[in-house]
Amino acid sequence: MRQLILISMIAATVFSTAVFASKFDKNSYSSSLEFAQVTHVVATQNTGGSWCFDTSVRHNDQGWEHYADGWEILDSAGNQLGYRRLGHPHDNEQPVTRSQCNIKIPSGVSKLTIRAKCNIHGFGGKPVIVDLTIGKGERYLVRKVN
Repeated sequence: MRQLILISMIAATVFSTAVFASKFDKNSYSSSLEFAQVTHVVATQNTGGSWCFDTSVRHNDQGWEHYADGWEILDSAGNQLGYRRLGHPHDNEQPVTRSQCNIKIPSGVSKLTIRAKCNIHGFGGKPVIVDLTIGKGERYLVRKVN
């Protein structure tokens, strides 16, 4: 019985640690190119109100074994608003820029985090924080329809 209780306690600790470890922290990142780094973002609002994001990602791609395989757009609460899959390595095209359109930004949301991932380390590189109320910021540009 004691063993069962001990195993249950260990399992609960491991599970809760994994859940808390996966929480997004925009201030905790690696600048190593072993992690996918977002280098620049252009956010463009379309006439219908949706957005396009042209996102540049830099990573030390090493063929299919290790490459940047996507980027995402998060609101300030960590909810995913959009995702762009990168379907193959870009060993000789760095940084690589790809677009994702028809992104709906909920009313009242003005700050977004764009972060990239690789197929080995997942997320962990430096993200870009975009403030949609400001036309230009550190590593980003915002274009709105008038």
